[in-house]
Amino acid sequence: QVQLVESGGGLVQAGGSLRLSCTASGVIFRLNVMNWYRQAPGKQRELVAGITSGGNTNYADSVKGRFTISRDNGKNTVYLQMNSLKPEDTAVYYCNTVFRSRTYWGQGTQVTVSS
Repeated sequence: QVQLVESGGGLVQAGGSLRLSCTASGVIFRLNVMNWYRQAPGKQRELVAGITSGGNTNYADSVKGRFTISRDNGKNTVYLQMNSLKPEDTAVYYCNTVFRSRTYWGQGTQVTVSS
């Protein structure tokens, strides 16, 4: 059974940093594209960043230069380092992957940035 478990969210002041972690089980982690999405209240869920099995990354324009996605295949974990956080980054952040044509989501972790 595929499971994605996020951690690392919290409350931080604008300009601060947080690192999110997502540990996967039940997948061949090293082969999977891993993504971070977020959903703010009243808004649609949006892709924040993704990383391929080969380590290629992509970012939403709104987070380029501030967020960094990385992965540790030995730990089956993907990270999202978030720096220079802004109040508009406030959202629930979700880990995501597709495995054998099925989409999986973590339970989400709340990130709140105060001004």
